[in-house]
Amino acid sequence: MSMTLSYRPFALAIGLGLTLAGAALAQETAPEAPAEAPVPGDELSLGTPVGPKTKETAAVGEMYLAASFEQWEQRCFKTEDGSDPCELYQLLKDGEGNSVAEISMFPLPPGGQAQAGATVIVPLETLLTANLSIAIDGTQPKIYPYTTCGQIGCVARIGFLPEEITQFKKGAKAVMTIVPFAAPEKKVELAISLKGFTAGFEAVAATAKPAN
Repeated sequence: MSMTLSYRPFALAIGLGLTLAGAALAQETAPEAPAEAPVPGDELSLGTPVGPKTKETAAVGEMYLAASFEQWEQRCFKTEDGSDPCELYQLLKDGEGNSVAEISMFPLPPGGQAQAGATVIVPLETLLTANLSIAIDGTQPKIYPYTTCGQIGCVARIGFLPEEITQFKKGAKAVMTIVPFAAPEKKVELAISLKGFTAGFEAVAATAKPAN
């Protein structure tokens, strides 16, 4: 509230004998409220945490890291009701340590042929007509087509049968093979570590909503 408004009821109450000069003098002589002293440290940046978000730091709709299982990460999407859906994620690197592709796996509701689904993202410079293949622990590989391409890369949506999930749990590694567009004669083999897969898949399955 300003000084003028705070004085107005007082001026009306005394009525006669109050001139504009007197009102101005009263305002000039009224004590001013002391300015608040700055709190030490208010002008300092407190920094922003670096690294993956946690459930506590993630906003609704953001992904956060829920747990790690050897080479796998349990990543979840924060929801308003707390029923955060999760997936099992692994970043795939070539023999030189370069990040090349990624795979995200998630359980599927019972009733279908596939027990789990997966989304695989590979570089845009991939020969799409060559498809990609996955061999689990030295077994006969399977070929999967690419679904679409976007700014993040080209995507393949894969389904795994129950017996293949069992192989994932018992095996040591799987091998994903992709073919570069610029060098179709050179196949790139990417190891998918299966260490921690069993515990990670069970943790993700525990967060899945039951089928209606």
